[in-house]
Amino acid sequence: MKFVDEAEIELNAGHGGPGSVHFRRETMEPRGGPDGGDGGRGADIYIRPDSNLATLMDFRFRKKYNAPNGDPGGGKNRAGRDGEDVIIRVPVGTIVRDAATNEVLFELVDKERPPIKICGGGRGGKGNTHFATSTHQTPKFAQPGEPGETKTIRLELKLLADVGLLGYPNVGKSSLIAAISAARPKIADYAFTTLVPNLGVVRLDEERTFVVADVPGLIEGAHEGVGLGIRFLKHLERTKLYLHIIDAAVGRDPAEDYATVRRELEAFNPEMLTRREVIVFNKMDSAQDTELLDKFCAQLDKEKRIYRKISVATNDGVKELVNLTADLLFTDKYQFPETRR
Repeated sequence: MKFVDEAEIELNAGHGGPGSVHFRRETMEPRGGPDGGDGGRGADIYIRPDSNLATLMDFRFRKKYNAPNGDPGGGKNRAGRDGEDVIIRVPVGTIVRDAATNEVLFELVDKERPPIKICGGGRGGKGNTHFATSTHQTPKFAQPGEPGETKTIRLELKLLADVGLLGYPNVGKSSLIAAISAARPKIADYAFTTLVPNLGVVRLDEERTFVVADVPGLIEGAHEGVGLGIRFLKHLERTKLYLHIIDAAVGRDPAEDYATVRRELEAFNPEMLTRREVIVFNKMDSAQDTELLDKFCAQLDKEKRIYRKISVATNDGVKELVNLTADLLFTDKYQFPETRR
């Protein structure tokens, strides 16, 4: 299924039904009074988070939602039927914006949140029975129904995850999420295998379960659209902890790779630099010349930063990394130094 994380839709709540102009017509009642009923209420449009949805794919082809109108009133003071409300379901983590002003209307991050009215239906019009007076006993008019609200909204999905995987393309992020969870992302030995975010659930025991998000890799100039750009970085803005994956076998300076990704984060959202992180050196089984790696690790030791060396291919250090991640999420066992800019 294609991953869609942005959509714009038009909402039209139902119009209220018109009131009825009607008079009693009964035997032995030649001068029956007005008995026109009220029109029904136009349907409202609600929006609610649904944990069973993962993308905004449903809105790729359906761009307009029209709620039913209220029915007209009838004779004998019969009220028109109200329109049936429409409930739009979106993934948990969706931000709802007013398309005209870009104002954030709601952030749907609680899957238990009840439906929220986003567009109100119009009130039904009053029938002519309401307008009879002692001096005007046969009113031949009634109220029309009020129009429903119309609104265009923009939906933006930000995945909800506890842990975010960062790093260059092809450093093993997808392999790691596949090794520690039931997620099955596409994995291949070339850059940009990951084209859309992946989510995996890691379950250690009944009390320790966390969600990991893997987004397409970053390269220098990503904030200017180079590579896959930074479009998907928004999915890491709500994560509590980053695992910054660095390829220990690629032959580049790991310190420079680390700094490059950090610069791209800063260009996207400087606040992301303040998040807790663990630096993870992957592919240690293939590492040859480790001089630059050792130098960078010495610097990290001096700064009292947390890092781990692993190999997803051989599973070396992976279990220890998962346990460390759980400790960082669920305990205060580790104290993080002030994050560098």
